[in-house]
Amino acid sequence: MMTNEMTIQIRVQDFARGIEWYKTLLKKGPDFIPHEGFAEWELIPNCWLQVAEGTPATGSGPLRLGVKHIETERKRLMEDLGVEYLEIQSRPEVPVKWATFSDPWGNLIGLFQSNTNED
Repeated sequence: MMTNEMTIQIRVQDFARGIEWYKTLLKKGPDFIPHEGFAEWELIPNCWLQVAEGTPATGSGPLRLGVKHIETERKRLMEDLGVEYLEIQSRPEVPVKWATFSDPWGNLIGLFQSNTNED
């Protein structure tokens, strides 16, 4: 299989609030709103996050987003989105730090930082 694009869909029960929450998380508005109750962000070239109005799926995720400075993003998410304390995890044999949280609808989201990104 050769893949050249990817999408992942997250459902939220309150679409207007969901748009605002994800705008804050991603630091930008949607790139595409094809119809009511559906918005898309291009996270990196050809990789799309879809936020749709509906009942969140249980047992899926987390969607993990790579960041350059996980501690800075943790602080921002706690301040700007009211995310509860995020414990940053690491293991000596794994070259990545990570933290997992959920949006207000229970969708699991994670951050990760490659240890090679440390300044």
